[in-house]
Amino acid sequence: MANYHIDQIDQKILSFLVKNARMPFLEIARECGVSGAAIHQRVKKLENNGVITGSRLLVKPQALGLNVCAYIGVTLSEANKYPEVTAALKRISEIVECHFVTGQTAILVKVYCFDNDHLMEVILNRIQKIPYVMATNTMISLDEAFERQVWVKGYENTRYSDSKDEI
Repeated sequence: MANYHIDQIDQKILSFLVKNARMPFLEIARECGVSGAAIHQRVKKLENNGVITGSRLLVKPQALGLNVCAYIGVTLSEANKYPEVTAALKRISEIVECHFVTGQTAILVKVYCFDNDHLMEVILNRIQKIPYVMATNTMISLDEAFERQVWVKGYENTRYSDSKDEI
């Protein structure tokens, strides 16, 4: 895929959609000083070029009774087994994020559970039973001070490419 040049109008569109993915295109068009059709075309182009990867409804975990948020560092016995371990982690529905990281652990996952007993069951009976998982280190989040999407404004003449070969 070729680089996609993100101009100031694209940046404006993205900044509005990041704040509110349901914002009507006509309202964005008024703010950007272009037609609604132009916004529709630009959003489609941003989607086709992989800049926008989707939109989703966010549900507050506590509303579902998921009152414990934890981050679990997973240490592997063999680093090259990362694909197998992440495939197994993906099958655990309580895990909502999974990152391959640097540092003392190889993988960092974010987990939502109903309570500490539920968290303990996930750690002991599911995560630690995955082959090549050597150890876990758990941090329980006491409060989420804030959460936000990537910051868009201020990136003048940004280029985006999802090719891993390009810098």
